[in-house]
Amino acid sequence: MDFLSLFVVYVVVVLACIVLVCKYSGQQKTPFSFLFNSVGKVVAPFTPKCLQKLSQWTLHRLFHQRNNTFIYLHILLEAAVYAEFTYEVFGFCREMDTTLTSLSVPYVLLAIKTFFFYLCIKRDPGTVTKKKITGQLSVYPYDRRLFHPGVSCETCQLIKPARSKHCRVCNRCVQRFDHHCVWVNNCIGAQNTRYFLLYLFSVCAMAGDIAVLTGDMLFHAVLRSGLLRASYVDEYGQQQPAGPLFVVQHLFLTFPRIVFMLGFLVFVFFLLAGYALFHSYLALVNQTANEWYKSRGYVCQHCHPTATSDRLCSPVPDHSKRYYYGRGLLRNLEEIFFPTQPVRKKDN
Repeated sequence: MDFLSLFVVYVVVVLACIVLVCKYSGQQKTPFSFLFNSVGKVVAPFTPKCLQKLSQWTLHRLFHQRNNTFIYLHILLEAAVYAEFTYEVFGFCREMDTTLTSLSVPYVLLAIKTFFFYLCIKRDPGTVTKKKITGQLSVYPYDRRLFHPGVSCETCQLIKPARSKHCRVCNRCVQRFDHHCVWVNNCIGAQNTRYFLLYLFSVCAMAGDIAVLTGDMLFHAVLRSGLLRASYVDEYGQQQPAGPLFVVQHLFLTFPRIVFMLGFLVFVFFLLAGYALFHSYLALVNQTANEWYKSRGYVCQHCHPTATSDRLCSPVPDHSKRYYYGRGLLRNLEEIFFPTQPVRKKDN
């Protein structure tokens, strides 16, 4: 099997794994958990207990406790991409007379992205506290479907405002809880959703712009080399014209780091672009990722007595409206970018 065929197989396997991860994310019983448990049972008798405890501690530390590991990984990947772009692509683009204005756009986008990234990390997402609880309870009404009045958080010992949720990683209740993002080591809630959206779009713009500049550089490199008009002798001794597959393989062998960076950027762009569009849709209809996920698996115990869910319909149900908290396009966006600031309770 030649180099290009191996690469295609590799890409297909990686994409298949990504699709499965996206499909089964958030579910407790998945093929991944079954496979992991099966492998763990087979390997456990041959693995020292110290290594087993270390792996369990590492997984718990990464995904069940707050830590900056993914922030450092984010910065490391970003630094690697910009180092490669600056070291190789920038010089090639200057030789092709690409304007400095075009080449400076990725660095401007990096500064913008870093600003929103910092705000996502540092800004409070809307923690429910004793001083703010009165104001936070009045922001949203209870829909009596996903959120019911009078329910208290067992950990925080506070009444849960509508649309709030207790984050086990941060160990706090968050107003208008969306999700916990490991890449910013913070929850996404009422007070920082706008920064998260702008961060996503700035990352997409950054990856897309560098990918376009890199692709343009490789395209001009192919034109200058004359590969499109070249030919080669195959394994049977016959002369064949250099087609697209030959050109791609030549680029892999000539510019391996640049081509790998381009593939990584294209993957990141489409992955984050889809994620950004999903969160944009949620913002437009005034729904959180937590509410979207819960609504998908919503089962009413009142309508289905055999259901295990303890969520009951409202005595006077008013759920013909699909998006309970939607108030129109403009007002939904206003709520995201200009969230209500709960009034703190004055100390006596």
